[in-house]
Amino acid sequence: MSVRVRMAPSPTGLLHIGNVRTALFNWLFARNQGGEFLLRIENTDTAREVFEATEQIQESLRWLGLDWDGPVTFQLDSMERCRELAHELVEAGKAYEDEGAIRFRMPDEGTTAWDDVVLGRVEVPNETIEDLVLLRSDGRPTYNFASPVEDVQDRITHVLRGPDHVSNTPKQIQILRALDADLPVYGHVPNVNGEDGKKLSKRHGAVTVDEFRKVGYYAPALVNHLALLGWSYDDRTEIMSVDELVDRFALERISSSPATFDYAKLDHINGMHLRALPLDAYADALVLWVGEQGYDWDAVRVRETAPLVQEKIAKFSEYPDFVRFLFEEVDAPAVGNGVLAQATEALAAAEPFTRERIESALREWAEREGLKPREAFQPVRIAVTGSKISPGLFESLELLGKERSLERLRRASGSAS
Repeated sequence: MSVRVRMAPSPTGLLHIGNVRTALFNWLFARNQGGEFLLRIENTDTAREVFEATEQIQESLRWLGLDWDGPVTFQLDSMERCRELAHELVEAGKAYEDEGAIRFRMPDEGTTAWDDVVLGRVEVPNETIEDLVLLRSDGRPTYNFASPVEDVQDRITHVLRGPDHVSNTPKQIQILRALDADLPVYGHVPNVNGEDGKKLSKRHGAVTVDEFRKVGYYAPALVNHLALLGWSYDDRTEIMSVDELVDRFALERISSSPATFDYAKLDHINGMHLRALPLDAYADALVLWVGEQGYDWDAVRVRETAPLVQEKIAKFSEYPDFVRFLFEEVDAPAVGNGVLAQATEALAAAEPFTRERIESALREWAEREGLKPREAFQPVRIAVTGSKISPGLFESLELLGKERSLERLRRASGSAS
């Protein structure tokens, strides 16, 4: 049996990170099994808001690298088939009309049960399940009817979704049996909670993929973190590439307990991924992010700064303040204690103006004057970068260039002409 799973978001708003985690589990399972991952939009109208949300869903998945198989499908396209099947169920005595709507005739006795790949055996007394509406009075199918009908059409083998759908599963199982359709394997994966212990949702604390992208997280690192929210490879392995996640993913290792979205852990994982990148790949990702955020900074210069920041920042949003002095003028306080004037003189004699010669000139000057490195270098750093925190001082001076470096030092020392 070839595995076929689906992500079926409702375009009622932007795709939040909890739903993305569930989509990731489906994608990892499909790719691990050599199966297919389908994208189905559960829309019932064609409003502009629906179109925009649909575009955002697809762009979010693309950025994360969660490719889908075949064209995107829409619930709207299956409405006529749902109407036909609803009337067939009425003719078979398995459904009935009720004030213009059509209701499914749920059995009153016995239980509806399934072996959930995450929760284990689940049994629901049929007497607790109401006769659910299949078609509303305006002819539109309900979610609990359209969704299983589309699962049949798409030959879905496994339905992996959040625990809020547990109550829907017995209803959908009964509908599928009434349609003489094969049942998929069901698995209800754990919720993703915020740090306050409440479930992430569009109304509570959930952020979109767009926001993580804007803040400067690296897509494979975000995927790594999301995979660990309710799943683990073993008790110690945290940092994994996407290929490793695909190779190692197994449904049996999904937990039934809620997972907590931990930003500190995400920052740690993101930093580990960024530092492990080959320099060229890191520079490519950095240049792309800077451009996406609208900075009008020279891409060549951005690429030149990559070696200075790769080991120092955990996410790209930290980059602008770290290197702004290379692209924009700085407002450094004046320091009239003579140290900067001496440093300026030492650097003016440095030829060629390379990091090695810069370091040698500054250290020789500091030693002559009996200054500790911090006493000598910190005023220079502040004068040149406008901050006590920056990339390596010698590398920063080299990138800034001799003329601009000396001009800033003279201005800060009060000796600018």
